[in-house]
Order: sequence, then structure tokens, then C-alpha cells
Amino acid sequence: MTEIWVVALGLLLLFVILAMVRLWLGPTAPDRVVALDAVNTITVCGIIVFGVAFNETVYVDVAIVYALLSFVGTLWLAKYIGGDL
Repeated sequence: MTEIWVVALGLLLLFVILAMVRLWLGPTAPDRVVALDAVNTITVCGIIVFGVAFNETVYVDVAIVYALLSFVGTLWLAKYIGGDL
């Protein structure tokens, strides 16, 4: 049963690497912000999968807080790039 979660975490790690490549190569600032948001979203998914794999509910709470902070950070970056800050 644990092997399934290891495979899921491995795939999520692959997706994070691909998003980091997009973050590094992104030609414009909005592309980089979207890539950073994708990395944060995949990280939240990874935290939840990790919590399910080890049957710990505290990881879900951590994922919720991380997702909220990621959302606020993305909004701040979008306002900064848009020139509203």
C-alpha cells in the first residue's frame, strides 16, 4: 500500500522539477509567477499525499496554511507586476 504513495510522491516531484524548469526559462514575469504558483500547488498536493501515506491529519492542516500563504503571495506578486503596488 505504501508503494502507491511513494509513486505518487515521485510523480509530484517530477512535476515540480518540470515547473521549476518553466520558472527558470519563463520568458516573462507572469510566466514565472504562474510557474511558481504551480510549484506551490504541487507542494500542497505532496504534503497531503504525505499525510495520507502516514495517516497523519496534521499534514492536512499544514497544507491548508501553506496553500493560504501561497495564494496571498501569488496575489501580491500579481499586484506588484501589474503596477498596483
